[in-house]
Formats: sequence, C-alpha cells, structure tokens
Amino acid sequence: MDQEYRQVRWFGRVMVIGLIVVLASGCSLLKSRGESQSIDPPPVNANLAAEDGTGTTTVEDSNATITDTTIDSTATGTAGTAQITLYFKDANGYVAPISMNLPSKEQIAKQSLEYLVDGGPAQASLPAGFTALLPKGTEVKGINIVPDQKLAIVDFSEAFASYNAKDERKILEAVVWTLTGFPTIDQVQFRLEGKTMSEMPVDSTPLAEPLSRAMGINLEVAPGVNVGQATPVTLYFHNETTEQFEYFVPVTRMINRTDQRNAAVMEQLVEGPLDTNGLTATLTAVTKVSTIQQSADNQLVTVDLANNSTDSDEAISPEALEAIVLSLTESSGASMVQFTVNGEKKALSQESQNYSQPVGRPAHVNPLKL
Repeated sequence: MDQEYRQVRWFGRVMVIGLIVVLASGCSLLKSRGESQSIDPPPVNANLAAEDGTGTTTVEDSNATITDTTIDSTATGTAGTAQITLYFKDANGYVAPISMNLPSKEQIAKQSLEYLVDGGPAQASLPAGFTALLPKGTEVKGINIVPDQKLAIVDFSEAFASYNAKDERKILEAVVWTLTGFPTIDQVQFRLEGKTMSEMPVDSTPLAEPLSRAMGINLEVAPGVNVGQATPVTLYFHNETTEQFEYFVPVTRMINRTDQRNAAVMEQLVEGPLDTNGLTATLTAVTKVSTIQQSADNQLVTVDLANNSTDSDEAISPEALEAIVLSLTESSGASMVQFTVNGEKKALSQESQNYSQPVGRPAHVNPLKL
C-alpha cells in the first residue's frame, strides 16, 4: 500500500465520520431540490412493506411503512420515460451527475441503482470516459424506503463486494447522491445479502450510521485548513469530455470555519478548482459580489453583482450563472437564487434563461442530449 493511497484512505474515513458531525452542527449539505419528478407518497395506513427485488411486497412489521419510490405522470422525460439524475465516475476519477431517461415504472429508485452497475443498462448511453461504479454482476436485491425517516435501505448481492478498494468512497458517493436526489430520501443504509453492513467490505469504511449528502462528494481540503475546524462547501466546476460533452462536477471543499457560508461559496467559485485535472472555473477574478443575503425563510439567496462583473459576455456566462445556482442551492439549502446588479434586477438574459427573476436549481443536472 503506497503512501498516497494510505493518505486517501485515511482522509476518506475521517470524512465519512467527521464531516457528518461538522454538518450536523448547523450547516447541512442538503439533497438536490431540482429533481422535477414527483414521487408517489406511501399508501395511507400501509404496513411495513419490503420489495423483495422481484416486485412482490411482503409485510414485515406493523409499526412503520416502507415502500420503494415510484414516479407519477407529472415526471419529465419522453413518452414512457422519466429523467433521473444518476452519478458515475468520469475520466478524471470524479463522481459526477448525468441525467438520463429511464423507463417510467414502479421501483424507480431500485431501477436507478441498477443503472449504476458496470455493464448495466446505462453503459451504452454514457458520455466518453464515464463509467458505472457498482461492480459488474451486482444485483439490487431490494430497496425499501422508511417514509418517516426518509431512509432508503438498500440490499446488494455478494457481487457488490468485488470492487477496487480505491473506488470504495466513490461507490458510496454514487449510491447516496443518486438516491438522495429523490424527495422522499435523505439518508441511505447499506445491506449485503440481507445483512446490515457496519463497514464496507473491501476497505472498511465505517457504516455505523446511515449516510446522507452530509458525507460530501469529491472531497478536498483547502491549503492550511484543519478538517476538525472547517466549514464544508459544495462547489460546481466545469468539465468537458473528449467528445465535447460539457458537464458540471460537484466538489465538497473544506475551508476555514465561517458562518458566512454563501459568501464563502462565491469566494471559492472565483478561487476555482484546487485540482485542475480536467476541471475549470466558470467564474473569473473580475466577478465581484457586492452583497449576498439569504431570506428569513432560507429559501432565497440574493446575489448582488458589482457593475464591472457584467462588462463583457465573458464575465458572467450562462455556465457561470448556472454554477452559482447549483453551488448556492447545494450548500445553503435555499431553493432559489436572485441575481441583481448594483441592487437592481437586470435581464442578465443568456440563451433561454432569464436571470432577472429568481431561478431555481436546474431540473436535471448534466442532461444527456437526446
């Protein structure tokens, strides 16, 4: 085991445990609000139902309700499909979202995980350089949802344990971030052949508690930062495949502790990626933020840009505005972002999006072109 891998392994374990503690103290990396699909609620007065992987339902307990998520007719996508955001590994090793159309049917959460299996149904559609992270042959034997806990309990087959140790954390990120894209799921518990896992089977990442987006994604630490006294922010940077598929990559960066999280997000976006291996910044040093405020109900963040940040088309591009919206909604918990220039609402119209009005998180992150 080389020194670099030992450092990565240690960092990953510290982050799974320590980052959750940091975030629980008042700053949550909340799940994506942009998924536009509507999830059917569990049946009223239903017993605890467990889908066994074959589509049948069995009653296990009368004290709680468990059901897989299903998408109703308001979900977006082509006829007979629903567009779902899934997480894969790109050519540079980052875990990144890709939105693609899945057949619209019951057990959509289970189906989403099946698309994360190497050699599975997503393989032919993935952009160049993207790969599925779950080991080939992995079966999703069942996925149960505990509604009052917003907890997904996922049962994998034995083949799940056949991954490379260096992909262990990426697998956790892909599964957790895919499932927490559904409004009914905030946390995930892992099982292997019906038995709850206390740790991952290859490199022993602890799983004593269910995982949520509090674990972060593509973790990194800013220079000179003590992880135990840090604030996490999730930032979206730009990347592009060899076949010109452009996409955003989320990166959770540990920075010096601050209670001005939104301002820190903007500062770090301007700072750009720490690792320039394929990632590029969408904001430049000429982007100046006069003020940034969050509404009393926490649902709206208003970003006031200085006049010189709109002097040219290159200063605030559509990609930059989208990166800001993705980053602020992910790190703050807000559902909308309002842009102003010197305190005034201005068009900032780029392509089909009018940024003079509050805008929400894109319904689908990195959608495949149909």
